[in-house]
This record gives sequence, C-alpha cells and structure tokens, in this order.
Amino acid sequence: MSEGLSPLREFLLREVLRFVRTASTTPGVTRIALVGSLATMKANPKDADVLVSVTDDVDLARLATAGRTLKGRAQTCNSGADIFLADSQGYIGRICHWRECWPRRACRAQHCGRKEHLNDDLHVVNLSIDVVRAPPIELWPNLASRVAAPSDVQELLLTPLTGLKESGASEQA
Repeated sequence: MSEGLSPLREFLLREVLRFVRTASTTPGVTRIALVGSLATMKANPKDADVLVSVTDDVDLARLATAGRTLKGRAQTCNSGADIFLADSQGYIGRICHWRECWPRRACRAQHCGRKEHLNDDLHVVNLSIDVVRAPPIELWPNLASRVAAPSDVQELLLTPLTGLKESGASEQA
C-alpha cells in the first residue's frame, strides 16, 4: 500500500480499476469517468462513484453485473458504489442493484422494468448536465482530468489505464 493512503481509498480505487477493465469491453459503453469523493482528496470516502456514458443499445445486463460486483466488493469494507448512467442527452439514472427486474415495493425507479437494469430514480439522484458533459476524471477511452487528480488516483487508476490504453487491449482483472 502507498504511504499515507487510507486502506479504504486504496481498496475502492483498485475495485474501480477492475470495473473499468470489465465495463470498457461492454458493447454500448462510450465513456467511463470517476466522479464523487474518490476524485477528491477525501481521506475516507463513503463509496465509489462512476459515471458511464452509454448508447441506446448498450448491453445493460453485462454492465449491471460488473456494477453489482463493484458494489458487492465495496460492501465487504462497509462501503458502497454507484454506477451512474448517461446518454447523449444527459443523466438517465443508475444501474439497478437488483439482479432481476420486476416491480418491487422497495424499487425507487420511476419506470421499473421499462428498461431492464436501469434505475431511473431521477427524483432521488440527479447528476447535473455539467458533470455529465465534463466529469472530474475521465478514465476510458481517453484519460482526462479536469481537477488535480489525487496522487493515489494517479498511481492506482490513471497509470495502469495509460498502460491499458497503450497496449490496445482491455485486460480482465
């Protein structure tokens, strides 16, 4: 572990890297970005927040599996993860945390089941169009940082993803 790095931040960043390597191979995924507290210097982030831009024909089932894996692994450290989704128009919701879609009392989606694995709970969470258009740290397919990337983000995400991009292949973690 890097000196001075909180164990939770390190764990979450490594899990985000694993997610990016999987999600970047999913048909219909056009961009993956880091948003939220991991994109800042916050020592003990509550969770990992990732913004995934998609096309209308995205394979949401595959992306949902990767998202649930990230969320489940984060829960082993009493943390969490959210996979926010955007299309060309803006924010459309989050990956649903349920494995199978059917109307549930606990589901907060406005249109549960209309598009499987999409939790369109825009009345609960809504990302601004500015964050969608210009997220703090883009991870794939291009690396771009609109904020000063914390050194652990540089070391554990950006540097490995630079190597990934240069190799021309997405590795599975």
